[in-house]
Amino acid sequence: MTARVVQKFGGSSVADAEKLRKVARKVQARRAQGCELVVVVSAMGDTTDELLGLARQLSADPPRRELDMLLSCGERISMALLSMALQELGVPAVSFTGSQSGIITDESHAQARIVEVKPTRIVEALGQGKVVIVAGYQGVSRSKEVTTLGRGGSDTSAVALAAALGADCEIYSDVDGVFSADPRVVPEARKRESLSFEEMQELASAGAKVLNAQAVEFAREAGITIHALSTHVAGTGTRIEALAAGLGVKGVTAEKELWVLEVREGLAEVLAFLDERAVKPRALLGSPGAHLVLVPLHDVHGPEALSAALTERFRGALAVRHALGTVTCVGTGLNASFTVLRGALEDAAALGAPVAGHSLTSLQLTLVVPREHLGALTQRLHRRFVG
Repeated sequence: MTARVVQKFGGSSVADAEKLRKVARKVQARRAQGCELVVVVSAMGDTTDELLGLARQLSADPPRRELDMLLSCGERISMALLSMALQELGVPAVSFTGSQSGIITDESHAQARIVEVKPTRIVEALGQGKVVIVAGYQGVSRSKEVTTLGRGGSDTSAVALAAALGADCEIYSDVDGVFSADPRVVPEARKRESLSFEEMQELASAGAKVLNAQAVEFAREAGITIHALSTHVAGTGTRIEALAAGLGVKGVTAEKELWVLEVREGLAEVLAFLDERAVKPRALLGSPGAHLVLVPLHDVHGPEALSAALTERFRGALAVRHALGTVTCVGTGLNASFTVLRGALEDAAALGAPVAGHSLTSLQLTLVVPREHLGALTQRLHRRFVG
């Protein structure tokens, strides 16, 4: 039986015409090995940010439906261009949008979740010997509205299609797999040959940019192994799969693109306010005299308007602390003792980094500290726990 493979290429891999040609040659070579290929693509380079910037010039808080109509254009450009590049190489190819691919989502705009995949047209095209190029990050609701899956949603598109097609799933980026820290911050970071779904999901949620957290959750539920590979080098990458993970810290990551909401009273009202605006907090932490709500900014499309609305609605009961970020250690059994927490607090104190709050579970330890300390604390914690 012919092997089916879903490959996903991120925005930096398809950022210009020459990179698109390189991806086309890579797809051509894989097809020559006898595989049926579905290729999911992100928008080229910074296209999504540029489109979002245009929207913000016109509206401080753009309507979510219109944002989906706008932002979904980026991936459509990539899919059409890659199909052209493949056909220039003599490879039969066809491009499909998310809706044409049968990716059906809930009704949420800007952060939709996939509820079903009906890949009828994809299966027909594969049967005709074509490579199928799919616009990632997007789908269609049952009311026939274009929806998008949130930042990094092309990963989720790829995993969902792999599950529906019974295919292997390969996610390509600029790096050869998942490292124990960002190599740009920690030069001695180690590549992980494998990680459990749970460990990868925690890393992604805490700021690691290699994979999307929702995609990992989808893969875990569907039993799909993800291979995180490099577009540029023929490395072994990292397998994300069901594992009986060993104890200890596997990676350290930092996140600065978030707000910390310091809620002194009325926590339930604040959470309801965020829910009404489809703002998804990452975590809720305890702090002396207050609760800390961590709000990632990558899917907040009107941050200035949201900040103003929060301040006005909860004046005196809430403060938006823009200058804080998080450093997170991810692994297994981190709360088996206080060793990891104690060591992390010692390193923060040694750097003079005040800890505004912390959270400890079996899978992760998060410290909330001023942004200027994120890099140095990431390095120290990696050196202490990973080596």
